[in-house]
Amino acid sequence: MPATPHSTLMDPAPTADPTGSPGRAAVLADGFDRAGAYVACLDPSLTIQQVNQEFERRFGGSSSELCGSRFCDLVHPSVQQPLMHQFARMLDGKRHRFATEVIAVDQERTASTLPLNALAVRGGRTPDVAAILVVMNAAEEEAGEADVMAPRKKLLSEIDARILEGIAAGVSTIPLASRLYLSRQGVEYHVTGLLRKLKVPNRAALVSRAYSMGVLKVGTWPPKVVEDFIK
Repeated sequence: MPATPHSTLMDPAPTADPTGSPGRAAVLADGFDRAGAYVACLDPSLTIQQVNQEFERRFGGSSSELCGSRFCDLVHPSVQQPLMHQFARMLDGKRHRFATEVIAVDQERTASTLPLNALAVRGGRTPDVAAILVVMNAAEEEAGEADVMAPRKKLLSEIDARILEGIAAGVSTIPLASRLYLSRQGVEYHVTGLLRKLKVPNRAALVSRAYSMGVLKVGTWPPKVVEDFIK
């Protein structure tokens, strides 16, 4: 019977590489044996090569469906770029492991916050990263709000988008009004509408919610609204 994708790399007996450190098979086997964790093995292109059964259950797909997909597609857009940056540093040899928090999403678009630990696995005699072991602790999973991964809708008018970008950049009402050729009252009117649309009490929460929903692009300055959300 052929091996299933979530058992392929665990079948070989653990070995040690010439430096005396645990071999690739041993590291992966140890990771996949962890109880109460969602575990995936990625190749250097960050494509999923192997998952455990807990990972399958959490992300709502079989091993054959999940393997071959990009790992970053399983996290919220607001954290994709920072996560990719950390993986890039690992692949460049600048770090051996890292820990962070991600907003994970499944096929039903259910979101939750998870602590993520990533470990570079080097193969044989070469210093290059052969694989990356990703472990997310299921016991520390925190459910997100139901609307955090709502499908993208054209929520904002062009002027709403510019005002949101200004608020995210820290521009106060009067300079923002001057920049957009509006009165101060006009800006406040649009801000009130934005607070109502995103169901938040103040400007700080407005910016936070906009990033969490993927309305504002991550890693860009000055802040920029994703075009898909503009009417």
